[in-house]
Amino acid sequence: GPKKLMLKFPRSQKEFNKYLVREYFMCGSVDEVLRKHSYGLPISYANYQRILDKWGIVKAAGPNSKISEVLDFLTKLVEKNVPFEYLYKRMPPSFKTSAATIYRILGYVKEGVTRRIATGLIITSYSSRKKILVGEDISKPRMELGKPFGSISIPMGFSRKVDPREEAILRVLQQEVFTESAIEGGVPDIIPARPKPFMFLDIADVRVEVFHIRLPKRFSKLGGFSSFKLTGFKYLDIEDTKKLEKERQKFRVGVFEAIAGFRKCQGLLNRNLAFNPLQYKSSLNYFLASERGNPFE
Repeated sequence: GPKKLMLKFPRSQKEFNKYLVREYFMCGSVDEVLRKHSYGLPISYANYQRILDKWGIVKAAGPNSKISEVLDFLTKLVEKNVPFEYLYKRMPPSFKTSAATIYRILGYVKEGVTRRIATGLIITSYSSRKKILVGEDISKPRMELGKPFGSISIPMGFSRKVDPREEAILRVLQQEVFTESAIEGGVPDIIPARPKPFMFLDIADVRVEVFHIRLPKRFSKLGGFSSFKLTGFKYLDIEDTKKLEKERQKFRVGVFEAIAGFRKCQGLLNRNLAFNPLQYKSSLNYFLASERGNPFE
């Protein structure tokens, strides 16, 4: 009977709340968690939201179409040079984005329009600004059609236009860098005061504001990072350009440009130059906007 059902859940209120927060990070939205449990969770939608607020969780921003899903599709389209319909029909069932959405995004990229915003973080180790934190993106469905794409990424996710920057950064830290800490009661206090992006990077129809965060010593250990979206955290030496160039295929689209922008900024800072945020476009955008051979017809 109903008693049995309750036994699956942690006994104390606090443990149950943590359980709910963990499920939220795993599933990505309250709706998704409730669906997963066939609406058998002993909590209302409104109370669930309240617990997330109490835990200081910044809710996911908007459309559940994964930023990585669309980018992988577009990258594949360019790389394989196959017709749109052909590739779309071969997507796995887990692929959620509609063809209409992707068509619309292609139109925006050709016009050079960005409509959504995201936040990306270049997080450097306490010991060196040359070592940046990357992980492997595991949040995306496996793409069909040959080898999987690069999945090495910096922490990055959608933001809302109305978000204060501190909140946009906190969301990414909670989702992609310190998830375990967020579940236990709060991520380390490492967000710079009045954060300013050092660059804007356009990837598809998304304008990514990229921020630099330097970790204090006690939060620099790889064992302290956790996420349901990124795994296999490591520090990448951005001065080792030969290796970067060789591994370029393993990077998620836009990551190479983010690193290049960060290197350029460090150079400007070393010369004590004040500068406005740099503006970069991902190679994908250049390719999609160029007219040589249109794979979408």
